[in-house]
Amino acid sequence: MPAIVVAVTVLATFALGYLYYSRYLANRVYGLDTDFITPAHRFNDGVDFVPTNKHVVFGHHFTSVAGAAPIVGPAIAVFWGWGPALLWIVLGTIFAAGAHDLGAIAVSMRHKAKSIGTLAKEVVSKRARALFLLIIFFLLTLVNAVFAVVISNLLVANPGAVIPIFVEIPLAIAIGQYIYRKRTAALVPSIVGVIGLYLLIWVGNLYPVDITPLADGLGFAQPRDLWIIILFVYTFIAARLPVWVLLQPRDYINSHQLFIALGIIFAGVLVGMNTIVAPMFNDVPDGSPSIFPFLFITVACGAISGFHALVSSGTTAKQIDREPDARYVGYMGALGEGSLAMGSVLAVTAGVVATQVEWHALYPDFATASGGATNNFVNGVAAFAANLGIPLDLAIIFAAVVVISFAATTMDTGIRLQRYVVQEIAEIVRWRPVARNLTLASLIAVAVPLAMALLPGGGEAGYTFGVLWQLFGTTNQLTAGLALAVIAVWVTKRRRNPTVILVPLVFLLVMTSWALIVNLINFIEASEWVLAPLDGIIFILAMWLIVEAAIALRSAYRSRMVDPSTDSDDDTPVAAESTETP
Repeated sequence: MPAIVVAVTVLATFALGYLYYSRYLANRVYGLDTDFITPAHRFNDGVDFVPTNKHVVFGHHFTSVAGAAPIVGPAIAVFWGWGPALLWIVLGTIFAAGAHDLGAIAVSMRHKAKSIGTLAKEVVSKRARALFLLIIFFLLTLVNAVFAVVISNLLVANPGAVIPIFVEIPLAIAIGQYIYRKRTAALVPSIVGVIGLYLLIWVGNLYPVDITPLADGLGFAQPRDLWIIILFVYTFIAARLPVWVLLQPRDYINSHQLFIALGIIFAGVLVGMNTIVAPMFNDVPDGSPSIFPFLFITVACGAISGFHALVSSGTTAKQIDREPDARYVGYMGALGEGSLAMGSVLAVTAGVVATQVEWHALYPDFATASGGATNNFVNGVAAFAANLGIPLDLAIIFAAVVVISFAATTMDTGIRLQRYVVQEIAEIVRWRPVARNLTLASLIAVAVPLAMALLPGGGEAGYTFGVLWQLFGTTNQLTAGLALAVIAVWVTKRRRNPTVILVPLVFLLVMTSWALIVNLINFIEASEWVLAPLDGIIFILAMWLIVEAAIALRSAYRSRMVDPSTDSDDDTPVAAESTETP
């Protein structure tokens, strides 16, 4: 099938979803109000709470949620066939991710931009807060560990990407300072930043940075391990900075990168008239993970992601200028992630190889499909770029820079969120030195995923592209389930129809629980005594989540029937004067 036909069809479907379904969610389900004073205005501190132009917030939100996961997950999931992978991406994005992401922002804004974990306590129950914090801690640990290994593997495999990736940091800081001090729009400076970044790709190609000799001299088993340590030192520093110093300007640069990457994929497909050579439904080998339930946890962020709820409530809700902006930022962000996932499917089914025989050589079994997913995407995008006349060596570095940039941005946000979670847990157990000390909390937030990323085992690629990815996927979807439970209870209390929230909630909980049980059995049989306990703990949390969600929803429905006045919000809508800060 021509890849361009698939691309146009999916994008048209996404456009219809935004025009109609997101409007229904914004107006009829969440009731976004132009007169509502957002937390960005009420608690403006110039650090975390900053009223910001919706396009800038979108750039920060989009690149924070669009990390490596919507690339890697779909690139693995085509193992079962590109048809079911793409179908779940489309349906999951429109009906699950859109409702989830938009809802997380809306509920958080109505409760002083509190994190989704704190909202679980206020909306569901006190026990739910502890549940959410535990799940979030596991999720962020896996997210930060997985992405650190993804980035490190790409830096080792593509030394030409080192200079553009690391010079982008001071470049973004300079742009952020210029925008903040001049009070100017971010569009032109960020475009200049993108141009500078792409010039650095040419420099990086001329002067590749290979740290293998240094890593060998320091006694590291793999050069990847040295990169992992460097990355976590960087994220420790980045997590302490105000969002406008580094995160916002770099995210806005990366949001341009994302659109450029998508543009190159679609333009390359159109010019090259690439054909999807992979089978629509693949006849997988015996002993492979079954499509149900593993497709739905493997795609992960390509369809719906619990990590988005953490970003939406943890950072994005603190920057929304006017409440209706949440529709554009939240729902459009979900569609953007779905578009990236679709681009990943096209890259690994139509770009990376020319024949079905070659494709089967890349996807002979699940382990090989998992281990080669990122490189398959990089090579596929490079092939699309080559259709446009871009030299292949530069195109490969460009694709690697795109993946690394998104993954690094997610790590920046992930470590910041991990610090919030550590401080919340410290408050619950009355560990005041950690709860009140940003440096100590940040050190803990970095140390735990660092240890996980350096965990030996899983072969040359580490656990990241094997079983650890499945644990990440299940934890991620479990977090999405709990976020949807919070949103469903809130919507029910406001006497609105929660059906559009309950359907994806039930589906996710069924798939997640199923996958956890299968994995737990496999880990025990394989004597994986690091992963089996992790899977067991996550399974217990999933069962706990199901009970808490059922109790809270039943209570909310009963209270609504007895007392119709329960549809009140935490804050009272009052007209606000816009004070945008780009």
